Amino acid sequence: MTGSHVPPSFRLAYVPGMTPGKWVRVWNERLPDVPLELVAVPAAEANGVLRDGGADAGLVRTPFDRGALSAIPLYTETTVVLVPKDHLVTAVDEVSLADLADEIVLHPLDDTLEWEHPPGRPALERPATTADAVELVAAGIGLLLLPQSVARLHHRRDLTYRPVPDAPGSGVGLSWPLADETPELVEEFIGIVRGRTVNSTRGRGRAQGAEPAAERPAPAAAKHKPAGGTPKRPTPRRGAGGSGGSGSGGGRRGKPRRRS
Repeated sequence: MTGSHVPPSFRLAYVPGMTPGKWVRVWNERLPDVPLELVAVPAAEANGVLRDGGADAGLVRTPFDRGALSAIPLYTETTVVLVPKDHLVTAVDEVSLADLADEIVLHPLDDTLEWEHPPGRPALERPATTADAVELVAAGIGLLLLPQSVARLHHRRDLTYRPVPDAPGSGVGLSWPLADETPELVEEFIGIVRGRTVNSTRGRGRAQGAEPAAERPAPAAAKHKPAGGTPKRPTPRRGAGGSGGSGSGGGRRGKPRRRS
């Protein structure tokens, strides 16, 4: 992917909750000759997929594998608690971790939140996946803390969620295999994610795009001359009272006043 070599496609991994559609649309506009292939991966497997070359870059959650991958943090997502719709938690707009001290809080094996001390009371067993934990919440077995986008992904009519401001957030970033030089197409995607315009991007999108307006030579101003080469005399401006400007022949004269 370095130098002049361009792969036939760009593979972008993404974890549950991520919605890369808007960035994919920009990519297709700027690099129509390089198809972007989306690769859905479980959050816990994303670092391994990138290390093994299963994707060129990925939208992943923390922690990033800094030993083998480069990463750019993008944002931190709000953590929410998923509860049945008839739970007491639904009476408030947001919840603190202390409010959950007496609740059974499920902690799935694929949890991406970094807890020093998990809140609430632990369940007898840890669910294998977040999807399994959601089913247990619906069955009234316990509650679940997870990133807000993942809660939306697992939307059910019998469940709802509330923000938990003092819970650790879920960091989201763009990651790719560690290399001496960032690959050209990765640079392109970094520019798209960061909102660079086609004129400011560093890679192929700039080369293929139109020349920036600021760098185009401005066209010379056209000089309009009347036929015959003689400039026209300006039309005299009429005054408020309807009389022409000063000087003979400047305009139409008003009607003479009648003497008494």
